[in-house]
Amino acid sequence: MQFTIRSIDKTSSVSTVTLDASSKEQALRIAGERGLRVVSIKGGGAMRMPGGRSSRNDFPLGQFSQELLTLLNAGLALVESIETLSEKETHPERKRVLEKLVADLYEGSSFSNALAEYPNTFPMLFVATVRASEKTGGLPEALGKYVTYQSQLDSVKKKIISASIYPVLLMAVGTLVIGFLMGYVVPRFAKIFEDLGGDVPWMSKLLIGWGHFAQDYGAALLGVLVTIAILIGVWLTRPGTPAKMVQWLQKIPAIGERIRIYQLARFYRSLGMLLRGGMPAVASLDLVVGLLPGALHQQLIAATQLIRQGTPISQAMEHSGLTSAVSARMLRVGERTGQMGEMMERIAMFYDNEISQWIDWFVKLFEPLLMAFIGLVIGFIVVVMYFPIFELAGSIR
Repeated sequence: MQFTIRSIDKTSSVSTVTLDASSKEQALRIAGERGLRVVSIKGGGAMRMPGGRSSRNDFPLGQFSQELLTLLNAGLALVESIETLSEKETHPERKRVLEKLVADLYEGSSFSNALAEYPNTFPMLFVATVRASEKTGGLPEALGKYVTYQSQLDSVKKKIISASIYPVLLMAVGTLVIGFLMGYVVPRFAKIFEDLGGDVPWMSKLLIGWGHFAQDYGAALLGVLVTIAILIGVWLTRPGTPAKMVQWLQKIPAIGERIRIYQLARFYRSLGMLLRGGMPAVASLDLVVGLLPGALHQQLIAATQLIRQGTPISQAMEHSGLTSAVSARMLRVGERTGQMGEMMERIAMFYDNEISQWIDWFVKLFEPLLMAFIGLVIGFIVVVMYFPIFELAGSIR
C-alpha cells in the first residue's frame, strides 16, 4: 500500500513523501529511520476508523484540549488522562478515536504520531504544537497555549455572530411583515378600491394589479418562493459557498480590508504559537500556509521563499504585503528582542481589537439604517393603500 506522509525533515522544512509499506506502522517506522518527523499520514485506509469516519467538526477539539490539560495538571499521566476521557465519552466515533489513541500510546507510539493518524480530527497545527512540546516535555504548557489560541479565535467569531444576530432578525421580521402586507392585506384592499370605483392614484392602480395577481396566482407564487428559499439553503450548505461569499465580500473596499485583517490575525496568532513552542520559522510557516486563502496565500509563499533565502522575517512579510504599518514595526521590535513568537501574538491581539472596534461601529450604523429602510418600505405600502380612502373622505366633506 502507498502512504503519503507530510513531515518535517532534518532541515526543519515541511515535505511530502510517498512510501510503499504493508501497514501504517511500517510506513511510520520507515519515515522515522529517514529522520522524518511525521505530521500527518494518508493512504492505505489510515484515515478510516473502525466503523466510520471522523470529521473535525464532529470532534470537540477545544473541549478535549481543556479537559486533557485539567487532568494532566491534576497529576495524571498522559495515558491515564486519555483513558479517563475515553471512559466518560458517550459518542461512539469520538470514543473510538480516544480508544485508538490509548492503544497507540500503549504500543509505544508518541502522542503526536498517534494524533497524526487522524488529520481530519486533529489539525496539523494541533499536532505540530504537541510535537514541539515533546522535545521539551512541556505538554501541559503547549495544551494551555492551544486552549488560549482557540478561545481567542472563538471570541472573535462569537463577536461577529452576536453582532449579526439582531440585523438578521430585523431583516427576517421586516420581510415577513412586508410579505404579509403584500400577500394578504393588499389583495383585500384592491377589492375595496374596485368597489369604490372612480379614479385612483397610479400607484394604487399598481397595488390593485398586484392584488389581482396575488389572488389568481398566490399558490404558484408561494411555491416559487419556497423553492427559491430551499435552493438558497442548499447552496449555503455547500462546502465551497463560504469561500465564495468571502471572495465576494472582499471586493467591497471597507469590508474586504476587515476580512484581510481578520485572516492576518488568525495567521499571526497561529505562527506565534508555533514559534513560542520551539518550532523553526520556516517549518512553522509551512504548517500555517493553508490558513491564508487566495492572494494572501500566494503572498505568504513568496514571503516564505524570501525567508529561506535569509531575508529577515519583518522585511519578507512587509515586502510580500502581509503587514500593516503597526505590525511591520512590531515585527522589527520582535527581531531585535528575540521574542518573535510573543510579538506575533501581540500583533494578532492588536488586529482583534481593531476588528472588534470596527464591528461595533458598523453595527451602530447599520442597525438604524436597516430599521429606517424597513420602516420606509412598510410605510410606503400602507400610505399607498390608504391614499384612495383619504381622497374619498376628502370628497365627502
